[in-house]
Amino acid sequence: MLGKLSAVVAICAAELVLNASAAAAQCAPGTLLKNHAVPVFARSSTIRTDPARDIWKTVTLGAFANSFALRNALDAADCGIGDLAEEILARPAFTLASNKTAVDLVVVSAAELGLTADSASLKDIYSRAEKLGLSLAPAEVGPELRLQYFDQPTGEFLHVGMNPIKTWKGDPVIFVVANGGAGLILIGENGSAETQVSTSSSFLFVRPREIPREQRATRQQAIENQHR
Repeated sequence: MLGKLSAVVAICAAELVLNASAAAAQCAPGTLLKNHAVPVFARSSTIRTDPARDIWKTVTLGAFANSFALRNALDAADCGIGDLAEEILARPAFTLASNKTAVDLVVVSAAELGLTADSASLKDIYSRAEKLGLSLAPAEVGPELRLQYFDQPTGEFLHVGMNPIKTWKGDPVIFVVANGGAGLILIGENGSAETQVSTSSSFLFVRPREIPREQRATRQQAIENQHR
């Protein structure tokens, strides 16, 4: 009996080790490249006439109770975190959705938004995206996408179109979800409105979902009541 119990304990311990190793290897470059046929990333140079139509990925926000739990999940998945990204994750301005919420993301370059120069300011990129019906993403999109996008192609850097979060020194920073070839990582970059970015750079924006007809009618009725 004791021998059977010892065997069961040994099997359970082995399973725990295997599960922990698998979780910790999610963002590790060796495992990623071995388990996925990851191509070298190259964006199409074709300018889409309506980039706001193309939903690239839907991510779920609000899965974590607080930023500490989210940070621990990134650590457990062995995802790299740059210094600036780590700093703004700890800032009070970084908040999480209170309930689980699905958001539809669009990936688009500044050139696809219609900006034709070699570079453009974040202010102009954001303005152009909003004119096409896209919205800025909640900051939570950055780390959540990192946890939900383990098959990111090598060489892909996705700038999160978001309101920047200031570091302790007051520098504005936005998230970038990246795979530079050494593993999956979440980094931070200068998020000043006047920051110049190559128009070939890829940005993430949110495509708002259509409001249901009943909700639109209720909202319209409320607006009409306010003006009576």
